[in-house]
Amino acid sequence: MPSASKAAATRTGSRIVLCRLLPAGELPRTAEILLAYGLLGAACVHGLRGRRGLCAGAGGVLVCAAACSLAYPDYHFVVLAHLHNVVPLLFLWEWSRGLEQGRRLFRAVQCGWVVAVPGLLLAGAFDGWLAPGTARADRLSAAYTPPAWLDSAVALRFLALFAFLQTMHYVVWVWFLPRYAPEATSSFERRVPLLQGWRVWALGLAGGAALAALFASDYASGKQLYAAVATYHAYLEFPVLLMLVLGLGTGPASRSPSPATSAPV
Repeated sequence: MPSASKAAATRTGSRIVLCRLLPAGELPRTAEILLAYGLLGAACVHGLRGRRGLCAGAGGVLVCAAACSLAYPDYHFVVLAHLHNVVPLLFLWEWSRGLEQGRRLFRAVQCGWVVAVPGLLLAGAFDGWLAPGTARADRLSAAYTPPAWLDSAVALRFLALFAFLQTMHYVVWVWFLPRYAPEATSSFERRVPLLQGWRVWALGLAGGAALAALFASDYASGKQLYAAVATYHAYLEFPVLLMLVLGLGTGPASRSPSPATSAPV
């Protein structure tokens, strides 16, 4: 993605974070939805330049989706929360093109944690392992359960689903990609050379400890701050993913890992 597009995406992401930091209300939520679709629209315009028919079609889809999101904002944010957690699947799928062996097994494993396990969770296969809902669990469920099912037993399943997918999301970004696909993190390391090795762990542990202290002292403020920070990278993932789907910058040389970085599958 060109530097100008990156700068525009960064500015939009910062404005979305500001929306999350403002007191909850209809105006910040509407602004966040419009900014999010504007970001996706800009990615389509850039990625489909020269292909007016496809660009117009993509614009029509985004307009319809935005209308649905504005009409049902509670559903929009629930879908966003879960969709964000499965974004790594498409990045891993694309990355696996460079695997000379074990590609099908690798992709099957990814489909397992993205499709099979969530399906079993929502079907109630693991209900015996889920603790009875508490008042705090009920509050958390409201952010991850479609409103029509909030007062049912399915709410606890959606909360467990989010917890599982969120964990796998971090496993991919924090453990798998740095370990088996260092080329995916090399550009960041070149831009920020100080954040390498022990410094990354120190920063992560310090930030985690500070956030944990905030959660313990003022849970509502901690949740709002975490949501704002997490929202920044969540929304930026979608245009990058869209550019990937559109085939920009995904030539064989850029996506094929060296033998030394291939996953052991």
